[in-house]
Amino acid sequence: MRVPLGWLKDYVDITVGIEDLAERLTLAGLEVSAVERIGDWWSRENILVGEVLEVRAHPNADRLVLVDIAYGGEEIEQCVTGAPNLFPYLGAGPVSLKVAFAMEGAVLYDGHKEGFVKTRLKRTKIRGISSRAMVCSEKELGLSEEHEGIMFLPDDAPVGMALTDYLGDTVLDLDLTPNLARCFSMIGVAREVATLTGVPLRYPSTEWQTAGTPASDLARVEIQDPELCSRYIGTIIRDVQLGPSPHWMQDRVAKAGMRPISNIVDITNFVMLEWGQPLHAFDYDKLVARAGGV
Repeated sequence: MRVPLGWLKDYVDITVGIEDLAERLTLAGLEVSAVERIGDWWSRENILVGEVLEVRAHPNADRLVLVDIAYGGEEIEQCVTGAPNLFPYLGAGPVSLKVAFAMEGAVLYDGHKEGFVKTRLKRTKIRGISSRAMVCSEKELGLSEEHEGIMFLPDDAPVGMALTDYLGDTVLDLDLTPNLARCFSMIGVAREVATLTGVPLRYPSTEWQTAGTPASDLARVEIQDPELCSRYIGTIIRDVQLGPSPHWMQDRVAKAGMRPISNIVDITNFVMLEWGQPLHAFDYDKLVARAGGV
């Protein structure tokens, strides 16, 4: 199980060093097989949170655009990119898109080569336009193999902050045996950490408000084999719009080893990873109606 410490800290304070924590967990039976430090190799000076201010046409290439970037420096930086997810903003005038921004000298993964091959960013001319910087995809930062477009950051990402401070994290890879099922969740691991280090455990709130027709009037759960499934419950959430989940949720799910897909899938995976309780979302309109419910 992958445990991002940035997520774990929601439930328990980490008061010891990473190596000390890993040793304590291992001696307690939760073997830490690896410690992954995400973003620890990103240059603090050259890989930053940037803000795209405008997307303009490249004078010599239809498949490239020019972007003006604010990154905390005295001047706005212009760079050339062919990222397809920037083209919808071409000619739209002023925009505000937070991105991962790299300056000349930064070491990144080459997005155009197979596998993960590091390269150093150099000043170059692209179809006659000088460019010494770039907006980065997830692959170029080593976060995933995604290179079809650049990575957008949340609107509140602080311009000029070192990306390692904003997105960096440490992930513990736990090699758990079946008898440690209680630890197949973030809260389960947090409970162990709290016990081993003598700090309080913080449980997230599980309260929510209900309104309208009770779910029991709209759907029915029937357990056909209680020996295999002793409890199965459900509820109904109305007016859900399918779309991407918030960046913070995508980030946590990805660091925990699952691929973000959509808000519906990601929230069920998030709760499963948080509590160790598997969930599944059904489209109510597609379920087969039966007498007295579904």
